Amino acid sequence: QVQLVESGGGLVQAGGSLTLSCTVSGRTFATDTMGWFRQAPGKDREFVGNNRRTRSGYISYHADSVKGRFTISRDNAKNTVYLRMNSLKPEDTAIYYCAASLTIYGNFRTSGEYEYWGQGTQVTVSS
Repeated sequence: QVQLVESGGGLVQAGGSLTLSCTVSGRTFATDTMGWFRQAPGKDREFVGNNRRTRSGYISYHADSVKGRFTISRDNAKNTVYLRMNSLKPEDTAIYYCAASLTIYGNFRTSGEYEYWGQGTQVTVSS
C-alpha cells in the first residue's frame, strides 16, 4: 500500500520559514516525480512545484507565485521530499499536499498527473 505522509506544517509569522516533509512508503520513490500543491479556503488546488528525475539528475520546478522563496528537494535514502518555504506571506496560508506521479512524460504541473496523495498539512501565516 502506497502512503504519503506530510509533516512540518504550523503557524508562522509573515517573513518566517517552514520546512515541510513528505515521506513515501510502499513504492520505489527514486523514479517518481514528486509534486507539492496547496489549497486555500474557497480556492482551487494550486500547483506549487515539483521535483523529477532527468538524465542529468533531479531538477525542481517552482510556480511563479513561490519562485525564489520556496525550494523543493529530496532525499532518496529517506524516501522523503521537502518543501523549504522562506519569506512566507499571509497569502501562502493553505493546506499543503505532496503527491507522487508514476507518469513518465508530462509537465507535472496539474493535479491529474499525480496518482498518490498525502493527507495534507496546514500552514498558517499570520500578518
